[in-house]
Amino acid sequence: MSRNRFLMLLTLTSLGAGGLTACEPKQEVASQPAPPVEQAAPKPRTPKPLTPDQLAHFFRPLPPAKDAKPAPKDTEAQVMLGRMLFFEPRLSKNHDVSCNTCHGLDTYGVDNKALSDGHRGQKGTRNSPTVYNAAGHIAQFWDGRADTLEAQATGPILNPVEMAMPDERRVVATLSSIPEYVTRFREAFPGEKKSLSLTNAARAIAAFERGLTTTSRFDRFLAGEHAALTEPELRGLQLFALTGCTTCHNGPAVGGMSFQKLGLLEDYPGLTDAGRFDATKNEDDRGKFRVPTLRDVERTGPYLHDGSVKDLPTMVRLMAKHQLARTLTDGEVDDLVAFLRSLTGELPPRERIAAPPLPPSTKKTPEADPS
Repeated sequence: MSRNRFLMLLTLTSLGAGGLTACEPKQEVASQPAPPVEQAAPKPRTPKPLTPDQLAHFFRPLPPAKDAKPAPKDTEAQVMLGRMLFFEPRLSKNHDVSCNTCHGLDTYGVDNKALSDGHRGQKGTRNSPTVYNAAGHIAQFWDGRADTLEAQATGPILNPVEMAMPDERRVVATLSSIPEYVTRFREAFPGEKKSLSLTNAARAIAAFERGLTTTSRFDRFLAGEHAALTEPELRGLQLFALTGCTTCHNGPAVGGMSFQKLGLLEDYPGLTDAGRFDATKNEDDRGKFRVPTLRDVERTGPYLHDGSVKDLPTMVRLMAKHQLARTLTDGEVDDLVAFLRSLTGELPPRERIAAPPLPPSTKKTPEADPS
């Protein structure tokens, strides 16, 4: 059969079919809605990079509140006494734990342990945060139960798991038995009838801690020296801001100014610590913790309230997932970690943070008690 004849037959067949169809009585056919036209999903918008001045804005201090108390005017005598007390193991029941035991000043204010060792080797339930830059925090401790450095300083001394002193009387008896401390308290708090007290010991320790600050290349960037950060660090800073990390980690300390729920957008697995609820008994505070400072974060691991996260890249991924509902790429993690490492500052001069000579005990000094 020729190709032309085949096409003719095909045409006739089509026409016949059409004719048969035309002979059938007409039926009402329900009109069908036109299928929806699928539209391509809009491409995600790439945020416009922020300028250096816009980035610096996140880390500037807020103006003081109208009812804010003026900062204490610490004297050199108070600072020197506070330094001695910070290193003083006789403020513990067994004379073997000092503030510096858990907050080592030559290791960026921490002991790099998940949970610190206290009286008789007991361990608490929360990680020891750094004391560096702590004066800039909204409150002290993970649950914020102490409003000031002064209020925080008395806590570990009387805590049975930490330094385990039984009461204030034992603290005063110990310090009063050492003549040099009697003199130094009188010089640090002149004119007070009872200059040697637990309250004034806390005031002296707080005066010393207010001077524990670190500065880094990031501070040079904030001051206008934009070349102080490398390209990866700048990319990390951009990502830090545009991803939303600055919602919590802001201000001069890059954190420490608010309380946030751990697992804000995605539940954090295995969380049993009630957090700020322990301090306020407000159900809305359950699972909330004071946002930690990120200054020196490279040196202050392990991380989280329980010290359960050992390395910085893992911490970055977990925070992105549970606080921001973001899954980061390897490159984004690398850039964020690079930026966080730029926050590592220089420690104060050795003569300011080294252990000072401590006066000897006397026959009146209470003996170490391991019980």
